[in-house]
Amino acid sequence: MKVGLFVPCYIDQFYPGVAIATYELLKKLGCDVGFPMDQTCCGQPMANSGFSGLSKACDKNFVNNFSGFDYIVAPSGSCVLHVREHLNEGASPAEIDRIRNSVYELTEFLIDILKVTRLKASFPHRVGMHISCHGQRGLHLSSMSELVDPGFSKPEQLLNMVDGLELLKPARVDECCGFGGTFCVFEEAVSVKMGKDRIQEHLRNDVEFITGGDTSCLMHLEGILKRQGSGVKAIHLAEILNSNL
Repeated sequence: MKVGLFVPCYIDQFYPGVAIATYELLKKLGCDVGFPMDQTCCGQPMANSGFSGLSKACDKNFVNNFSGFDYIVAPSGSCVLHVREHLNEGASPAEIDRIRNSVYELTEFLIDILKVTRLKASFPHRVGMHISCHGQRGLHLSSMSELVDPGFSKPEQLLNMVDGLELLKPARVDECCGFGGTFCVFEEAVSVKMGKDRIQEHLRNDVEFITGGDTSCLMHLEGILKRQGSGVKAIHLAEILNSNL
């Protein structure tokens, strides 16, 4: 199985450890992982700001870098959702459709494609799970609390395989953290208030770490935690699943 590792911009620039953890985890699980060195932004920030026409070069570059892989995996639900729903340029319609159907967020790839049921990971800490909106509502990584449906969560399935980890849920399990990409720039005050509300619920559970599948959301929460002088740390789910602490 030939897997292309898709690393979003903010992970590449600010959290390279998340990319390394994802690479190492996929290798441990038997994947033949490649990392295209010429990959760049998927175009999501431009599209979110109303300039989707400017992201055509990003589409073409994505196709050039990832067309040779069986699967494309990224530790980011929002970027995966953007590619899956908006990739339009750079190849024939059939090839674009194939790539769209080959790109996966990390946890859905581990559960749905690799069928992981056991992990050799240890993380003996109290951990709060943040459910990111794009992953939940766009990729259906977990059930939505407002629906009367059977509950499920692919990220939680994986975290429950980690030795010593105590998973604690906030009262409002799937509320937005307020990041929202460019929303946190245009609506700074609202964004920060939403983030503070999320953190307060996790702090009530006396967590040591807050984890999630989108580094963008974790970056937002981490900034608020640091400004509050909190000892609680943000950590990407890939780093926990790859951990042998």
